[in-house]
Amino acid sequence: MMISSSTHIVSGYDTELSSLTNDLTDLGTLVSEMVEDGMQAFKKRDSVKAQEVIDRDQKANALQFKVDEAVHRIIALRNPVAQDLRSIIGATRIASDLERVGDLSEGIARRAMIINEEKRIDMAKSVYRMGKQVRVQLAGALDTLLKGDAIAALHYWQADSDIDDLYDAIFRELVTVMMGDPRTIPACTELLFVAKNLERIGDHATNICEAVYFTIKATQLVSDPALDDRYRENEAR
Repeated sequence: MMISSSTHIVSGYDTELSSLTNDLTDLGTLVSEMVEDGMQAFKKRDSVKAQEVIDRDQKANALQFKVDEAVHRIIALRNPVAQDLRSIIGATRIASDLERVGDLSEGIARRAMIINEEKRIDMAKSVYRMGKQVRVQLAGALDTLLKGDAIAALHYWQADSDIDDLYDAIFRELVTVMMGDPRTIPACTELLFVAKNLERIGDHATNICEAVYFTIKATQLVSDPALDDRYRENEAR
């Protein structure tokens, strides 16, 4: 687990840390399912499933609030230090990123409901493929959180550039489609919003990797002098 599982003198402290870990894990699971279901609603033109994703956003908000409240309480009452402190601060950062992933998933679901009313466009397949890659990155980032794996966090942090490249390619292709047939502009515009939301979910997955790395290494991933270019390239393979 990312949050220290070592035994503390006060047993209630361990209970609070365990509860915080569980809430953070529940939030990660919830928003991952929202991303998955949002993309399924998009792929299968299922507006009922899209509405289910929208309805779950309030639960994600509530879990994020619960994590923040627990973090504030632990800091005020337990005076955490060293890795405990980094873990607890990391938890609130990650919860914020996960809540935003939930918001972006809700946005995808809302766009899907609009797209479902439009004629199918072949470019939708490219957007769905991008969604699959984003889900892999998010799942990987959450796995590094659960395992406390700094090397894996570095790997998934670097993978964000691939998602950015995919978004840029989809953007160019959709603009070309719209220029060729103005009748596609409404649907293509919605597809652009879906793709942009996916790109932003990838950014939040990257933020999670940075928080995990900081918790373990006590240094910011983006400025760690131990990570020279050769090391970064090797770990990305």
